[in-house]
Amino acid sequence: MVKYYMKRTTINWFESARSDLQIIERILNDAHLTHQLAFHAQQAIEKSFKAVIEEYNLGLLKTHSLETLYGKVEKILPDIIHTDQLIILDQLYLDARYPGEPGLLPDGKPSLNESRNFYNLALKVFEAAQQVCHSGN
Repeated sequence: MVKYYMKRTTINWFESARSDLQIIERILNDAHLTHQLAFHAQQAIEKSFKAVIEEYNLGLLKTHSLETLYGKVEKILPDIIHTDQLIILDQLYLDARYPGEPGLLPDGKPSLNESRNFYNLALKVFEAAQQVCHSGN
């Protein structure tokens, strides 16, 4: 059995994504922070996609768009996500970071249930990305 080692940059992306997941875990039940949870879910997914892009030498993408990044990794991570979920998180990405009406969906801030779904999605993407990067390319 051949043991595969990921690139250092790939590992760094995963470490950063894991930090976002840990932040989410600390605020998961705080209804006041659902917009921040959505932001960190977006970040964890973005960093997981960028880890796959790095590991598989898919080229450098300087974007925060989950939809664009997923287009690059979709063949490696097929059927783990629906792009409509990515579009929602992309819409929340900037709104969650600035004052005013933070993290707005059409009906306001994400609910606790919506936020938990974002966390579950981020965790699913993170785990799938790690699995394909551990198996080698």
